[in-house]
Amino acid sequence: MSKPTVVLLHGVGLDHTMWEPAAALLADRFTVIAPDLPGHGTRPPVGDGVTLADLADGVVGEIPAGSHLVGFSLGALVAQHVALHHPRLVATLTSVSSVCERTAEERASVLDRLRTAEADFTASATASLKRWYAGTDVGPDRVTRTEATLLSNDVGSFLNCYRVFATADAGLAPHLAAIAVRALAMTGENDPGSTPEMTHRLAAALPDCRAVVIPQARHMLPVERPEAFVDSLTTFIGECAHV
Repeated sequence: MSKPTVVLLHGVGLDHTMWEPAAALLADRFTVIAPDLPGHGTRPPVGDGVTLADLADGVVGEIPAGSHLVGFSLGALVAQHVALHHPRLVATLTSVSSVCERTAEERASVLDRLRTAEADFTASATASLKRWYAGTDVGPDRVTRTEATLLSNDVGSFLNCYRVFATADAGLAPHLAAIAVRALAMTGENDPGSTPEMTHRLAAALPDCRAVVIPQARHMLPVERPEAFVDSLTTFIGECAHV
C-alpha cells in the first residue's frame, strides 16, 4: 500500500534543507517531497516583478494530486494559492508561521525589513537569524546552515521574492473563503512576525480550518520544534483521513 504524500514548501531565502529535521520524522509514514521554490536553492534567480502566481506555477508540477500540502511563511502563501487555483492537487492544507491580512502596522513592519535588506543584505540576514533563533535551543550547526543558505541567495532574486512575501497576503485575503479543503494553521507562541493572532485570523478566514499555537516556539517552528510540528500535522492529517 502506497504512503500518502506530504509536500513541504519552504520560506523566503531558504530552501528544501530547512525541512530536514521534520522530514526525517515524517519519512516512515509519508512520501515526503520538498521542492525548492523559484529563485531559491538549486533554482535560477527570479526577475523583477515576480508574483505569487509565478512562484506557485514553479512548483505545481512537483505536487502530485491529492497531496497533503504544507507551506512555511512565504511557502504558506504559495500553498494557499495552489489550494485556491489547483484544488485537485491538495487533500489538506497546512500553513505554518503564515501571515494573513496584515494590519497597517504589520505591513509597515515587514516593509521596513525589506528596506533593511535592500540597504544591507548581510545585516538583514543577521537580523533574521536573531529574530528566528535567539533564546531557542536550536544547535549552532543548524543556525550556521541556515545562515549559509540565506547568504548564498542571489540578492536581487531574494529581494524580489521578499516583496511577494511582504505584499501577497493582501491579494489572497479576499479569496481565502473559496479554499474548500480542510486546513490547519500553525505558528509559534513567540513568533514576532507570523503571530498567533495572524494564525487565528487565517483560521477564521478559511472555511474549515483549525488554529494551533505551539508554546514557547519562534518563527522557525519546523526547525526549532520538529517533534511538536510533526505531531500536530500528523494528528490533523489522521483525523482528516478518518472523516
